[in-house]
Amino acid sequence: MNEKNRKKLLEIMKMPGNDVCADCDAPLGKDHKTTREDSDWGAYNLGVFLCVHCATIHRMLGVQISRTKSIPLDQWTDEQVAFMEAHGNLKAKQGCEQYVPKFYRKPTDKDCQVLREQWIRAKYERHEFMDMDKQTYRTGKKTGYLWKKGRDDSKFQHRLFVLSEDDNTLKYYNKENAKEPKATILLSELNAVFVPEKIGNPNGLQISYLKDNVTRNIYLYTNDGKDIVDWYMAIRHAKFNRLKVAYPGVSDDELADQLTRDYVKEGWLSKTGPKGNEAYKRRWFSLDGRLLSYYQEPLDAFPKGQVVLGTKADGFTVREGVPPGRLDQLYSFTLVTPTRQYYLSAELQDERRQWMEVFMKTIETPLSRQDMTLMNLLNKECR
Repeated sequence: MNEKNRKKLLEIMKMPGNDVCADCDAPLGKDHKTTREDSDWGAYNLGVFLCVHCATIHRMLGVQISRTKSIPLDQWTDEQVAFMEAHGNLKAKQGCEQYVPKFYRKPTDKDCQVLREQWIRAKYERHEFMDMDKQTYRTGKKTGYLWKKGRDDSKFQHRLFVLSEDDNTLKYYNKENAKEPKATILLSELNAVFVPEKIGNPNGLQISYLKDNVTRNIYLYTNDGKDIVDWYMAIRHAKFNRLKVAYPGVSDDELADQLTRDYVKEGWLSKTGPKGNEAYKRRWFSLDGRLLSYYQEPLDAFPKGQVVLGTKADGFTVREGVPPGRLDQLYSFTLVTPTRQYYLSAELQDERRQWMEVFMKTIETPLSRQDMTLMNLLNKECR
């Protein structure tokens, strides 16, 4: 590559806004590897700097929309370098992100592929944030078919879903001509989270809500990435509008943080019974905020048990290993609550460390008003 142009690009990347990816805010320019796959990139017809993952999505858009090059490895012309200098990430965002709604989830480098891809397509291909009429997820209603996993089997069936902001509901029907919905879920009480790996589909979405004071999970996917992201954003939009009415003095940013939440951590652990002398059984654990649930299988509709994690002052803590006289395993640890100790084990030492760290971080975090409401509602322990 022309060394003069390469040095010029590296200097341009030090300008405000250019030191992170224009689409996911991943840090750029820390070190340039020698392989094309690891390098920072630029879209020379858009004037933006990109991480390798977002550049890969840009290349899926086609050269009519985005033309990308590796910063350290490809040849850049004087004209292309000049264009990058004249534009850059901040200027590009002023155009293609003019009308990003407060409720819209802008993905980071940690988010799943479908969220990142649809964000990029919305910006550069569909121009959704330059024309609010193209934001079809902000009408307050949405109707369509989703693939839904059966409650008691592993089959996914086509089901009709209807979202209504006015009614504060998400309904689904087992039959198109059914007079009554199979289930009616209050939007204000549901959570939506992308779980592509767990469902085994890149567009996998999990809906969770409380049914008879126990978590009920619904697993969904669509064949089209835009459709599942539109459903997700439609849910966030409806919840956002209802929260604005309920809490008129709260800022939009604070309300946006309450719309949906990802799981703190999920994965396999083994557990024994309360006496600590039974054989360990493998279970899928999920930490949703302070709510710890465990399942026989990852896609179960209902958990086998749940407990809300309180604080140290309430008598909660976590310790490495198990007390003397309890059945032990190689990477065991104990979750202590005021009424019981839970004897758990991980398959790897690093997994144990990660679980213990997230438990301690949760326990050391003060309870919010919502946490206390949840603890009163789910005043029970894992079985």
